[in-house]
Parts: sequence; C-alpha cells; structure tokens
Amino acid sequence: MFTGIIEEMGTVLTLKRGSNSSQISIQADKVLEDVKLGDSIAINGVCLTVTSFDRTHFSADMMAETLAKTNLRELGNGQKVNLERAARLGDRMGGHLVQGHVDGVGTLVEVQVVDIARVLRIQAPPEVLKYTVAKGSIAIDGISLTVVDVFPDSLTVSIIPHTAAVTTLGFKKPGATVNLEADIIGRYVERLLKWKEPKTGSKLSAEFLAENGFI
Repeated sequence: MFTGIIEEMGTVLTLKRGSNSSQISIQADKVLEDVKLGDSIAINGVCLTVTSFDRTHFSADMMAETLAKTNLRELGNGQKVNLERAARLGDRMGGHLVQGHVDGVGTLVEVQVVDIARVLRIQAPPEVLKYTVAKGSIAIDGISLTVVDVFPDSLTVSIIPHTAAVTTLGFKKPGATVNLEADIIGRYVERLLKWKEPKTGSKLSAEFLAENGFI
C-alpha cells in the first residue's frame, strides 16, 4: 500500500525492453535511504519490486502487461518519474490508500490557471469514472488528489504550486498520458451492491447504504 504522497522525482537511466518483460533503472535519492531487495516502490503510481540497487539508483522488472496497461511504456532515458516507497505501519496517512494497481490510462486535455492553482481536466476511461465522485480521492501518476468534478468522459482536479513543483504534473502538457487509480472504497461498495447471499438473501441495497451514510 502507498499513500499517494510523492517522496521525490527520479530520473530514468535505462529501459531495457524484452518480448515478455522489461527492466527499468531509475536514479533516485530519498527512496534509496533504507531500500532492500524485494521492497515495493511506486513509479508513476505503478507498484514495482526492487530487484537490484546501489547508492544512486535501483532497478525493477516489468511484465509486458504492465507496459501495455500503463504509461510506463512511454518512458525514455532522462525522463522524470514520481517515486514513493510502500507505507509502513504507523506512517501518517497524508493522502489516501493507494494500491499501486493502475485502473486505466487517462489523457490530460486542458490546464487552467485559477489564482495560484492549476485545474487539470483529464479524459478518463469508463472503468475509472464509474468509481469516481466529486470530492473523492483519485491517484494520478501516483499522486493522491481530490476530485473537483466528474463529467461523462472526464474529471477535473486542482493542484497547488507545491504539488506542481515536486511532481511530474508540474510540467505535463495537454496530450500527455497519466496513470489513474480509483479509490479502492468504490470497488468495495460495488462488490457489496452486487453480492447475493446464496440462500438467505441480503438486506443490503443501494437504499440501505444511502440511508446509513455509506454512499
């Protein structure tokens, strides 16, 4: 699990592509402070396992499916990526629970400057939007953000200058892709609504959840 609070931006050193798997090496600093083989590090919101490291960089393997379903396939040498180590028991939950399992890839379609903030409009696939609500949480390239509004084919979020300065969202332009992970709570609610008791039936319904403050 992660919190969606980016610890630093790393730099892609190499991306070695294979037919069934690939290996990425990333120059980093903070996330290497206590790293061990087998540790999980989120790269642009994608949970990967550290397979080797030294004082300046770490490497991780990626299956073909990971590249096919995330924007990591677009990375090249010298590009910046968001990095976060897996959360430890007792850490502050500054963002929200992020699994590091990308639900879909979105496209940045508009950036508006409103006072000191930037409002980003992101075209998103249905498998993400169905779990997305205004004022709810979403992870965008691993960054925990609050949803401003939801539309039939897109959503908006707002980022402050600090977020723009310390993450890759600060320099992304319209047309850029982003990894999207919906709040896991939405998945549990969907599962509860679809669940059917084999014999006795269930009193759980959308009306019941609404009446009791769950949705």
